[in-house]
Amino acid sequence: MALEIERKFLVKGDSYKAIAFDHSFIAQGYIASGNGRTVRVRIRGDRGYLTIKGPSPDGGLSRYEFEKEISLDDARDLMRICEPGIIEKTRWLVRADDGHIFEVDEFAGDNEGLVMAEVELQSPDEAFTPLPFIGREVTGDRRFYNAHMRRYPFKLWRDQIEGE
Repeated sequence: MALEIERKFLVKGDSYKAIAFDHSFIAQGYIASGNGRTVRVRIRGDRGYLTIKGPSPDGGLSRYEFEKEISLDDARDLMRICEPGIIEKTRWLVRADDGHIFEVDEFAGDNEGLVMAEVELQSPDEAFTPLPFIGREVTGDRRFYNAHMRRYPFKLWRDQIEGE
């Protein structure tokens, strides 16, 4: 099992699209979620994934993650047994000059209007260069967890962050 260390940010504008080296559509559902643990199924393009995540010991900066590629047919079958609320987003990949890759998620459906960027790190204190579109950090803010947004979509609390 690997430790995933990532920081999340809100995104300003859409300049990331012009400098992205790849993008794909993602649909993900949650077979189980609660107490900081999730079992999710994801379809990204024409590939399927099953992911298990553990609770975060440090306020959302890191958590244990196990991910396994599964067949697209298996992923489609598993999506049928997911809890209500499928997350849909387009993921844009942007490489920074320092080598870090920012994953920019542009949400659709009930979460439309929300755009977030994540950067994975090797250690919690690893330095990285924020790109110009990087806005306010939301690492550890549960409102921005995908498992939370499937139950409480962005459209219900959008006004809260616009005033922050």
